[in-house]
Amino acid sequence: MDDACPGTPAPVPVPEDTGGPYAACVLCGEPTEYPESVKGATLCPVCAWQEAARTACSG
Repeated sequence: MDDACPGTPAPVPVPEDTGGPYAACVLCGEPTEYPESVKGATLCPVCAWQEAARTACSG
């Protein structure tokens, strides 16, 4: 049985490493894994993990 919540979006693939410069996290300003050319709201690994924890199913 799958423990994932219904309607949970699939993980976003991380783009290939371009060697920098990296986009700043929209929440804390730390560098992310994404190049500056990536469109949308980019999050650093810490903020992405915290956001996932906030939106996870409480079951």
